[in-house]
Amino acid sequence: MKKLIALLLSILMVLGVFAGCASQSAPAASTDKQEEDAAPAASEEAAAPAEESATEEAASSGDKVVKIGVFEPQSGDNGAGGKQEILGMQYANKMIPTVTIGGEEYKVELVYADNASSNDKAPTAAQTLISQGVSVVLGSYGSGVSMAGGDTFSAAQVPAIGVTCTNPQVTSDCDAYFRICFLDPFQGTVLANYAKNELKATKAYCLAKQGDDYSGGLANYFIKAFGEENCVYEQFPEGTSDFSTYITNAQQQGCDVFFSPVSLEAAAQIIAKAETQGLGMPILAGDTWDSNVVLEAAKGTSLNICVTTFYQEGVNAEFDSAIKEWINSDATAKTNNGGDDKLSAVTVMGYDVYCVALEAIKAADSTDPAAVLAALPGVTYEGITGTISFNDIGDANRDSAVVKKCNTESGNWDFVTVAKVG
Repeated sequence: MKKLIALLLSILMVLGVFAGCASQSAPAASTDKQEEDAAPAASEEAAAPAEESATEEAASSGDKVVKIGVFEPQSGDNGAGGKQEILGMQYANKMIPTVTIGGEEYKVELVYADNASSNDKAPTAAQTLISQGVSVVLGSYGSGVSMAGGDTFSAAQVPAIGVTCTNPQVTSDCDAYFRICFLDPFQGTVLANYAKNELKATKAYCLAKQGDDYSGGLANYFIKAFGEENCVYEQFPEGTSDFSTYITNAQQQGCDVFFSPVSLEAAAQIIAKAETQGLGMPILAGDTWDSNVVLEAAKGTSLNICVTTFYQEGVNAEFDSAIKEWINSDATAKTNNGGDDKLSAVTVMGYDVYCVALEAIKAADSTDPAAVLAALPGVTYEGITGTISFNDIGDANRDSAVVKKCNTESGNWDFVTVAKVG
Protein backbone atom coordinates (compact mmCIF):
# COMPACT_ATOMS: atom_id res chain seq x y z
CA MET A 1 0.00 0.00 0.00
CA LYS A 2 2.74 2.48 0.95
CA LYS A 3 4.57 1.74 -2.29
CA LEU A 4 1.38 2.66 -4.16
CA ILE A 5 1.05 5.86 -2.11
CA ALA A 6 4.68 6.68 -2.85
CA LEU A 7 4.06 6.20 -6.58
CA LEU A 8 1.05 8.53 -6.46
CA LEU A 9 3.08 11.13 -4.58
CA SER A 10 5.78 10.94 -7.24
CA ILE A 11 3.21 11.44 -10.01
CA LEU A 12 1.67 14.40 -8.20
CA MET A 13 5.08 16.02 -7.77
CA VAL A 14 5.78 15.66 -11.49
CA LEU A 15 2.42 17.18 -12.35
CA GLY A 16 3.16 20.01 -9.96
CA VAL A 17 6.38 20.78 -11.80
CA PHE A 18 4.52 21.08 -15.13
CA ALA A 19 1.82 23.20 -13.53
CA GLY A 20 4.44 25.51 -12.12
CA CYS A 21 6.13 25.90 -15.52
CA ALA A 22 2.84 26.87 -17.15
CA SER A 23 1.82 29.38 -14.51
CA GLN A 24 2.35 33.11 -15.06
CA SER A 25 1.95 33.93 -11.41
CA ALA A 26 4.84 34.61 -9.08
CA PRO A 27 6.53 31.37 -7.95
CA ALA A 28 6.27 30.19 -4.39
CA ALA A 29 9.22 30.74 -2.08
CA SER A 30 11.95 28.18 -2.68
CA THR A 31 12.88 25.48 -0.22
CA ASP A 32 16.25 27.15 0.21
CA LYS A 33 14.60 30.42 1.15
CA GLN A 34 12.31 28.68 3.62
CA GLU A 35 15.29 27.01 5.22
CA GLU A 36 17.12 30.33 5.50
CA ASP A 37 14.10 31.97 7.12
CA ALA A 38 13.44 29.14 9.55
CA ALA A 39 14.97 29.29 12.99
CA PRO A 40 17.97 26.96 12.99
CA ALA A 41 17.74 26.07 16.63
CA ALA A 42 15.48 23.35 18.00
CA SER A 43 12.49 24.25 20.12
CA GLU A 44 13.47 21.49 22.53
CA GLU A 45 17.19 21.24 23.12
CA ALA A 46 18.49 17.72 23.55
CA ALA A 47 21.36 17.29 25.89
CA ALA A 48 23.83 17.19 23.03
CA PRO A 49 27.59 16.77 23.23
CA ALA A 50 29.35 19.90 24.43
CA GLU A 51 31.34 20.62 21.29
CA GLU A 52 29.73 22.89 18.68
CA SER A 53 28.26 20.74 15.94
CA ALA A 54 29.00 21.11 12.24
CA THR A 55 25.33 21.90 11.65
CA GLU A 56 25.42 24.83 14.03
CA GLU A 57 28.43 26.17 12.16
CA ALA A 58 26.56 25.69 8.89
CA ALA A 59 23.54 27.58 10.15
CA SER A 60 25.69 30.53 11.17
CA SER A 61 27.67 30.57 7.93
CA GLY A 62 24.69 30.44 5.61
CA ASP A 63 25.53 27.05 4.11
CA LYS A 64 22.71 24.93 2.70
CA VAL A 65 21.05 22.90 5.43
CA VAL A 66 18.65 19.94 5.45
CA LYS A 67 16.82 19.36 8.71
CA ILE A 68 16.08 15.98 10.27
CA GLY A 69 13.60 15.97 13.14
CA VAL A 70 14.28 13.99 16.31
CA PHE A 71 10.96 12.94 17.83
CA GLU A 72 12.08 11.32 21.07
CA PRO A 73 11.31 11.35 24.80
CA GLN A 74 13.91 13.23 26.78
CA SER A 75 11.77 13.18 29.92
CA GLY A 76 9.06 11.01 31.44
CA ASP A 77 9.05 7.23 31.89
CA ASN A 78 11.07 6.57 28.74
CA GLY A 79 13.37 9.59 28.87
CA ALA A 80 16.47 7.47 29.55
CA GLY A 81 15.78 5.24 26.56
CA GLY A 82 15.02 8.19 24.32
CA LYS A 83 18.33 9.84 25.20
CA GLN A 84 20.21 6.64 24.35
CA GLU A 85 18.43 6.43 21.01
CA ILE A 86 19.33 10.07 20.33
CA LEU A 87 22.99 9.35 21.04
CA GLY A 88 23.16 7.07 18.02
CA MET A 89 21.67 9.78 15.82
CA GLN A 90 24.09 12.37 17.18
CA TYR A 91 27.07 10.11 16.59
CA ALA A 92 25.90 9.39 13.04
CA ASN A 93 25.50 13.12 12.45
CA LYS A 94 29.06 13.67 13.67
CA MET A 95 30.43 10.97 11.37
CA ILE A 96 28.24 11.83 8.35
CA PRO A 97 27.44 15.56 8.70
CA THR A 98 26.56 16.24 5.06
CA VAL A 99 24.47 14.86 2.20
CA THR A 100 24.50 15.66 -1.53
CA ILE A 101 21.21 16.97 -2.94
CA GLY A 102 20.90 18.22 -6.52
CA GLY A 103 24.66 18.12 -6.91
CA GLU A 104 25.20 20.41 -3.91
CA GLU A 105 26.45 19.62 -0.42
CA TYR A 106 23.99 20.18 2.45
CA LYS A 107 24.83 20.19 6.14
CA VAL A 108 22.52 17.93 8.13
CA GLU A 109 20.94 19.60 11.15
CA LEU A 110 19.19 17.61 13.87
CA VAL A 111 16.11 19.39 15.23
CA TYR A 112 14.73 18.12 18.55
CA ALA A 113 11.28 17.94 20.11
CA ASP A 114 10.73 16.19 23.43
CA ASN A 115 7.51 14.16 23.33
CA ALA A 116 7.96 13.62 27.09
CA SER A 117 6.90 9.93 26.89
CA SER A 118 3.34 11.28 26.73
CA ASN A 119 0.67 10.38 24.18
CA ASP A 120 -1.05 13.67 25.01
CA LYS A 121 2.07 15.75 24.30
CA ALA A 122 3.21 13.81 21.24
CA PRO A 123 1.05 15.67 18.65
CA THR A 124 2.41 19.03 19.82
CA ALA A 125 5.99 17.76 19.63
CA ALA A 126 5.29 16.42 16.14
CA GLN A 127 3.87 19.77 15.02
CA THR A 128 6.90 21.55 16.46
CA LEU A 129 9.17 19.56 14.16
CA ILE A 130 6.95 20.17 11.14
CA SER A 131 6.95 23.90 11.82
CA GLN A 132 10.76 23.84 11.87
CA GLY A 133 10.78 22.63 8.25
CA VAL A 134 12.19 19.14 8.70
CA SER A 135 12.47 16.85 5.69
CA VAL A 136 12.09 13.63 7.68
CA VAL A 137 11.54 12.66 11.32
CA LEU A 138 13.29 9.97 13.40
CA GLY A 139 11.66 8.22 16.37
CA SER A 140 10.18 7.50 18.69
CA TYR A 141 11.33 5.35 21.53
CA GLY A 142 7.87 4.14 22.57
CA SER A 143 5.04 2.91 20.35
CA GLY A 144 2.31 4.92 22.06
CA VAL A 145 3.88 8.32 21.38
CA SER A 146 4.73 7.25 17.83
CA MET A 147 1.09 6.36 17.21
CA ALA A 148 -0.07 9.58 18.87
CA GLY A 149 2.16 11.69 16.61
CA GLY A 150 1.40 9.71 13.46
CA ASP A 151 -1.71 11.61 12.39
CA THR A 152 0.17 14.90 12.60
CA PHE A 153 2.99 13.62 10.40
CA SER A 154 0.54 12.07 7.96
CA ALA A 155 -1.53 15.25 7.61
CA ALA A 156 1.61 17.20 6.73
CA GLN A 157 2.99 14.35 4.56
CA VAL A 158 6.23 14.44 6.53
CA PRO A 159 7.79 10.97 6.70
CA ALA A 160 8.66 9.48 10.09
CA ILE A 161 11.00 6.53 10.56
CA GLY A 162 10.53 4.68 13.81
CA VAL A 163 13.59 3.26 15.52
CA THR A 164 12.36 0.82 18.17
CA CYS A 165 8.58 1.42 18.23
CA THR A 166 7.45 -2.19 17.80
CA ASN A 167 3.63 -2.07 18.02
CA PRO A 168 2.08 -3.04 14.63
CA GLN A 169 -0.31 -0.06 14.65
CA VAL A 170 2.53 2.45 14.32
CA THR A 171 2.73 1.78 10.59
CA SER A 172 -0.55 0.03 9.80
CA ASP A 173 -2.56 3.07 10.91
CA CYS A 174 -0.32 5.76 9.37
CA ASP A 175 0.80 6.16 5.75
CA ALA A 176 3.68 8.46 6.76
CA TYR A 177 5.32 6.07 9.24
CA PHE A 178 8.07 3.57 8.45
CA ARG A 179 10.36 1.79 10.93
CA ILE A 180 13.60 -0.20 11.09
CA CYS A 181 12.79 -2.56 14.00
CA PHE A 182 11.07 -5.93 14.30
CA LEU A 183 7.43 -6.02 15.49
CA ASP A 184 5.81 -7.14 18.74
CA PRO A 185 3.98 -10.21 17.32
CA PHE A 186 7.41 -11.54 16.36
CA GLN A 187 9.12 -10.39 19.56
CA GLY A 188 6.33 -11.75 21.78
CA THR A 189 6.53 -15.14 20.07
CA VAL A 190 10.33 -15.26 20.43
CA LEU A 191 10.04 -14.53 24.16
CA ALA A 192 7.23 -17.05 24.68
CA ASN A 193 9.18 -19.75 22.84
CA TYR A 194 12.27 -18.97 24.91
CA ALA A 195 10.24 -19.23 28.12
CA LYS A 196 8.76 -22.59 27.15
CA ASN A 197 11.68 -24.22 25.36
CA GLU A 198 14.74 -22.86 27.15
CA LEU A 199 13.45 -21.93 30.60
CA LYS A 200 10.98 -24.86 30.66
CA ALA A 201 8.27 -22.55 32.03
CA THR A 202 4.72 -23.89 32.19
CA LYS A 203 2.96 -20.91 33.82
CA ALA A 204 3.78 -17.26 33.12
CA TYR A 205 3.02 -14.10 35.06
CA CYS A 206 2.59 -11.08 32.75
CA LEU A 207 2.63 -7.49 33.98
CA ALA A 208 1.94 -4.41 31.82
CA LYS A 209 1.09 -0.77 32.40
CA GLN A 210 -2.52 0.35 31.97
CA GLY A 211 -3.03 2.34 28.78
CA ASP A 212 0.49 1.70 27.50
CA ASP A 213 0.38 0.52 23.89
CA TYR A 214 3.84 -1.01 23.98
CA SER A 215 3.72 -3.05 27.19
CA GLY A 216 0.07 -4.03 26.79
CA GLY A 217 0.51 -4.99 23.15
CA LEU A 218 3.67 -7.03 23.71
CA ALA A 219 2.14 -8.75 26.74
CA ASN A 220 -0.86 -9.78 24.64
CA TYR A 221 1.34 -11.24 21.90
CA PHE A 222 3.39 -13.12 24.48
CA ILE A 223 0.23 -14.52 26.08
CA LYS A 224 -1.15 -15.61 22.72
CA ALA A 225 2.07 -17.49 21.89
CA PHE A 226 2.57 -18.94 25.37
CA GLY A 227 -1.07 -19.99 25.84
CA GLU A 228 -3.67 -17.83 27.55
CA GLU A 229 -4.75 -20.68 29.81
CA ASN A 230 -1.22 -20.80 31.22
CA CYS A 231 -0.82 -17.07 31.93
CA VAL A 232 -1.71 -14.72 34.76
CA TYR A 233 -2.11 -11.18 33.45
CA GLU A 234 -2.19 -7.97 35.52
CA GLN A 235 -1.84 -4.27 34.77
CA PHE A 236 -0.59 -1.49 37.03
CA PRO A 237 -1.87 2.11 36.90
CA GLU A 238 0.03 5.27 36.04
CA GLY A 239 2.18 6.47 38.93
CA THR A 240 2.85 3.05 40.45
CA SER A 241 6.18 2.95 42.28
CA ASP A 242 5.73 -0.02 44.60
CA PHE A 243 5.52 -3.38 42.80
CA SER A 244 5.50 -5.55 45.95
CA THR A 245 1.95 -6.76 45.43
CA TYR A 246 2.62 -7.85 41.85
CA ILE A 247 5.76 -9.75 42.87
CA THR A 248 3.78 -11.49 45.61
CA ASN A 249 0.95 -12.34 43.20
CA ALA A 250 3.36 -13.96 40.75
CA GLN A 251 4.78 -16.11 43.54
CA GLN A 252 1.41 -17.09 45.00
CA GLN A 253 -0.03 -17.99 41.60
CA GLY A 254 2.66 -20.63 41.14
CA CYS A 255 4.21 -19.00 38.07
CA ASP A 256 7.68 -19.95 36.91
CA VAL A 257 8.52 -16.98 34.67
CA PHE A 258 7.86 -13.25 35.15
CA PHE A 259 7.26 -11.28 31.94
CA SER A 260 7.09 -7.48 32.13
CA PRO A 261 7.95 -5.37 29.03
CA VAL A 262 7.59 -2.02 30.82
CA SER A 263 9.47 1.29 30.88
CA LEU A 264 12.99 1.62 32.25
CA GLU A 265 11.71 3.55 35.26
CA ALA A 266 9.34 0.74 36.19
CA ALA A 267 11.95 -1.89 35.31
CA ALA A 268 14.40 -0.61 37.92
CA GLN A 269 11.65 -0.62 40.57
CA ILE A 270 10.54 -4.15 39.65
CA ILE A 271 14.11 -5.42 39.81
CA ALA A 272 14.61 -3.93 43.27
CA LYS A 273 11.44 -5.54 44.67
CA ALA A 274 12.09 -8.85 42.90
CA GLU A 275 15.45 -9.09 44.66
CA THR A 276 14.28 -8.07 48.14
CA GLN A 277 11.24 -10.39 47.96
CA GLY A 278 13.16 -13.31 46.49
CA LEU A 279 11.11 -13.60 43.30
CA GLY A 280 12.55 -17.02 42.54
CA MET A 281 11.80 -17.14 38.80
CA PRO A 282 13.43 -15.75 35.63
CA ILE A 283 12.39 -12.30 34.42
CA LEU A 284 11.77 -11.76 30.71
CA ALA A 285 11.31 -8.46 28.92
CA GLY A 286 11.41 -6.91 25.49
CA ASP A 287 13.73 -4.41 23.88
CA THR A 288 13.01 -1.57 26.34
CA TRP A 289 15.00 -3.39 29.02
CA ASP A 290 18.11 -3.46 26.86
CA SER A 291 19.74 -0.64 28.79
CA ASN A 292 22.52 -0.02 31.28
CA VAL A 293 19.74 1.25 33.57
CA VAL A 294 18.67 -2.38 33.90
CA LEU A 295 22.27 -3.58 34.17
CA GLU A 296 22.96 -1.16 37.01
CA ALA A 297 19.74 -2.06 38.84
CA ALA A 298 20.43 -5.80 38.52
CA LYS A 299 24.15 -5.78 39.33
CA GLY A 300 24.91 -7.73 42.49
CA THR A 301 21.48 -9.37 42.62
CA SER A 302 20.59 -13.04 42.27
CA LEU A 303 18.10 -12.38 39.45
CA ASN A 304 17.94 -14.10 36.07
CA ILE A 305 16.97 -11.46 33.48
CA CYS A 306 16.75 -12.07 29.72
CA VAL A 307 15.65 -9.67 26.97
CA THR A 308 15.11 -9.59 23.23
CA THR A 309 16.79 -6.81 21.32
CA PHE A 310 18.37 -5.69 18.03
CA TYR A 311 22.13 -5.78 18.59
CA GLN A 312 24.78 -7.30 20.82
CA GLU A 313 27.85 -5.28 21.68
CA GLY A 314 30.91 -6.90 20.13
CA VAL A 315 29.32 -7.92 16.82
CA ASN A 316 30.97 -4.97 15.06
CA ALA A 317 34.09 -4.30 17.11
CA GLU A 318 35.28 -1.40 14.97
CA PHE A 319 31.99 0.48 15.25
CA ASP A 320 31.64 -0.31 18.95
CA SER A 321 35.12 0.99 19.73
CA ALA A 322 34.59 4.22 17.79
CA ILE A 323 31.25 5.16 19.31
CA LYS A 324 32.42 4.26 22.82
CA GLU A 325 35.43 6.53 22.33
CA TRP A 326 33.04 9.32 21.33
CA ILE A 327 30.79 8.71 24.34
CA ASN A 328 33.78 8.77 26.69
CA SER A 329 35.09 11.98 25.13
CA ASP A 330 32.05 14.05 26.08
CA ALA A 331 30.61 14.35 29.58
CA THR A 332 27.08 15.10 28.37
CA ALA A 333 27.01 12.16 25.99
CA LYS A 334 28.25 9.89 28.77
CA THR A 335 25.61 11.19 31.17
CA ASN A 336 22.89 10.58 28.58
CA ASN A 337 24.19 7.03 28.22
CA GLY A 338 23.62 6.40 31.91
CA GLY A 339 27.09 7.38 33.13
CA ASP A 340 29.16 4.74 31.35
CA ASP A 341 30.05 3.58 27.83
CA LYS A 342 28.03 0.36 27.71
CA LEU A 343 26.43 0.19 24.31
CA SER A 344 22.66 -0.28 24.11
CA ALA A 345 21.09 -1.70 20.97
CA VAL A 346 18.79 1.32 20.76
CA THR A 347 21.83 3.57 20.34
CA VAL A 348 23.07 1.47 17.42
CA MET A 349 19.56 1.54 15.95
CA GLY A 350 19.63 5.34 16.31
CA TYR A 351 22.78 5.38 14.18
CA ASP A 352 21.20 3.15 11.54
CA VAL A 353 17.97 5.15 11.31
CA TYR A 354 19.92 8.36 10.63
CA CYS A 355 21.74 6.62 7.79
CA VAL A 356 18.45 5.28 6.39
CA ALA A 357 17.07 8.83 6.43
CA LEU A 358 20.09 10.07 4.47
CA GLU A 359 19.57 7.30 1.91
CA ALA A 360 15.96 8.42 1.47
CA ILE A 361 17.01 12.07 1.07
CA LYS A 362 19.61 11.08 -1.52
CA ALA A 363 17.08 8.92 -3.37
CA ALA A 364 14.59 11.80 -3.40
CA ASP A 365 17.35 14.23 -4.38
CA SER A 366 15.32 16.84 -2.54
CA THR A 367 14.65 18.37 0.86
CA ASP A 368 10.89 18.24 0.17
CA PRO A 369 9.27 15.93 2.76
CA ALA A 370 6.78 14.57 0.19
CA ALA A 371 9.66 13.60 -2.10
CA VAL A 372 11.47 11.86 0.77
CA LEU A 373 8.26 10.04 1.70
CA ALA A 374 7.87 8.86 -1.90
CA ALA A 375 11.47 7.62 -1.97
CA LEU A 376 11.44 5.69 1.32
CA PRO A 377 9.81 2.44 0.10
CA GLY A 378 12.69 1.85 -2.29
CA VAL A 379 15.48 2.36 0.24
CA THR A 380 17.81 -0.51 1.16
CA TYR A 381 20.66 0.10 3.60
CA GLU A 382 23.36 -2.20 4.97
CA GLY A 383 23.35 -1.09 8.59
CA ILE A 384 25.29 -2.00 11.70
CA THR A 385 22.24 -3.99 12.88
CA GLY A 386 21.75 -5.72 9.51
CA THR A 387 20.16 -5.08 6.13
CA ILE A 388 17.27 -2.62 6.32
CA SER A 389 14.52 -2.51 3.71
CA PHE A 390 10.76 -2.02 3.89
CA ASN A 391 7.66 -4.04 3.04
CA ASP A 392 4.41 -2.61 1.66
CA ILE A 393 3.26 -1.50 5.12
CA GLY A 394 6.49 0.33 5.89
CA ASP A 395 7.86 -2.25 8.32
CA ALA A 396 11.45 -3.43 8.17
CA ASN A 397 12.06 -6.85 6.67
CA ARG A 398 13.60 -8.34 9.84
CA ASP A 399 13.35 -12.01 10.77
CA SER A 400 15.57 -12.37 13.83
CA ALA A 401 16.07 -11.03 17.34
CA VAL A 402 19.05 -11.12 19.67
CA VAL A 403 18.40 -12.77 23.03
CA LYS A 404 20.79 -11.78 25.79
CA LYS A 405 21.08 -12.26 29.54
CA CYS A 406 22.07 -9.84 32.27
CA ASN A 407 25.34 -10.82 33.91
CA THR A 408 24.69 -9.63 37.45
CA GLU A 409 28.33 -10.06 38.44
CA SER A 410 30.02 -8.07 35.68
CA GLY A 411 27.13 -5.71 34.99
CA ASN A 412 27.15 -6.53 31.27
CA TRP A 413 24.92 -8.33 28.78
CA ASP A 414 25.89 -11.87 27.82
CA PHE A 415 24.89 -13.08 24.36
CA VAL A 416 22.49 -16.06 24.43
CA THR A 417 21.26 -16.67 20.89
CA VAL A 418 19.79 -15.22 17.72
CA ALA A 419 16.17 -16.29 17.61
CA LYS A 420 13.86 -16.69 14.64
CA VAL A 421 10.23 -17.73 14.38
CA GLY A 422 9.07 -20.47 12.03
